[in-house]
Amino acid sequence: VRLEESGGGLVQTGGSLRLSCTASGFTFDDYVIGWFRQAPGKEREGVSTMSVNDGSKYYAESVKARFTISNNNAKNTVYLQMRNLQPEDTATYYCAATSTSYGLVPPVHEYDYWGQGTQVTVSS
Repeated sequence: VRLEESGGGLVQTGGSLRLSCTASGFTFDDYVIGWFRQAPGKEREGVSTMSVNDGSKYYAESVKARFTISNNNAKNTVYLQMRNLQPEDTATYYCAATSTSYGLVPPVHEYDYWGQGTQVTVSS
């Protein structure tokens, strides 16, 4: 069982990136997939979640209207499209999956699987 993120990189302020989170060893069908980020010296922050089963989505206020979460069931992949990136979006981004029924904002400790993270750096 594995989650793998990709798509991070270095962009200028106002730029865009699309992160991918691909699962192997299980399918996303009955999971809530979350994107988190952690900047140096800061706590991990929940960015967005998606219930793959019913398509419902959640966004943190800090990213609402700039980030979009989506999925491709055929590829067992969840995406995070990030637009109008700002320096404060700089962080390591992680995806995680939980099968528990805590709605769209499960406690962090309820997540079953985590990826290794992908770095996003936004230059000013």
